[in-house]
Amino acid sequence: MSLTQIPLRVTTGAFILNAGIGKLGADEGTAQFLHGAAASTYPSLFKDMEPTKFARMLALSEIGLGAALLAPMVPATVAGAALTGFGGSLIGMYLKTPSMTLDDGVRPSQEGTAVAKDVWLVGAGLTLLSQGIAAAAKSGAKSSRRALRKASPLSS
Repeated sequence: MSLTQIPLRVTTGAFILNAGIGKLGADEGTAQFLHGAAASTYPSLFKDMEPTKFARMLALSEIGLGAALLAPMVPATVAGAALTGFGGSLIGMYLKTPSMTLDDGVRPSQEGTAVAKDVWLVGAGLTLLSQGIAAAAKSGAKSSRRALRKASPLSS
């Protein structure tokens, strides 16, 4: 984890970890609400799942994602890809739920503002992903140059 990633990973990781912990004890009404939102957006994945099982799966997923963001040994590409996927699924829900957007289908309604704000998760995830890819490419280029120097007959 590079020094420049620490603020991004700590803030998003702590926020998502806390959200997951808060969902662990979701009551039946909360579980039904969470499941209903996911099942109406992604029916092929969630419509047949029991609401309490969905809420637990969501809670554990958020806890895992939050912990991965906070763990320095998790590469930026892995943490970034997971965060981008998670944020993208929330934005997908936002865009597919007509009551969350104004008539143009993009700008948030009052009801959709809380979910539309999750676009920052996608931005944070893409930032980590691109930083990880750039660092890997830079490291790979250094390794390639070293290998070429060793293999070159002029290096003797």
